[in-house]
Amino acid sequence: MTEWIENRPYDDIAIGETAVLTRTVTHEDINRFAQVSGDFNPAHLDPEYAAGTPFGGVIAHGMFTGALISTVLGTQLPGPGTIYVSQTLKFTRPVRPGDTLTVTLTCRDKQDEKKRVILDCAAVNQDGKKVAVGEAEVVAPTEKMRVPKATI
Repeated sequence: MTEWIENRPYDDIAIGETAVLTRTVTHEDINRFAQVSGDFNPAHLDPEYAAGTPFGGVIAHGMFTGALISTVLGTQLPGPGTIYVSQTLKFTRPVRPGDTLTVTLTCRDKQDEKKRVILDCAAVNQDGKKVAVGEAEVVAPTEKMRVPKATI
């Protein structure tokens, strides 16, 4: 059975509208992110080394959380056809394997002339503690789009 992803065209997006993604971070996620990004910092991959850091253990790459924000932008709000223009992020606490992150994007502003949408971005862990906050700016698609979800 085909899964679909659908966008929210610019004219359909409302100020205050939100989209949410929840994901539990695994060691495999961290290892794959290291492979894709080339960031082999031992704080992310070596439990013995990481135990001696201020974090006391392995932590996920900060940009792994940033990638989850990108996931929401590209699949939910606005969704397929979105062009990512900019992102600010502040990482406020470490993310560890086993943490369940809830990423919430909220439309804060719309700029009609360029069809740009400004979204507040927040990620919290399973304890409700913020792990990242920021702002994304995107060009939203102007036409409705429904596409099959790609499989790899």
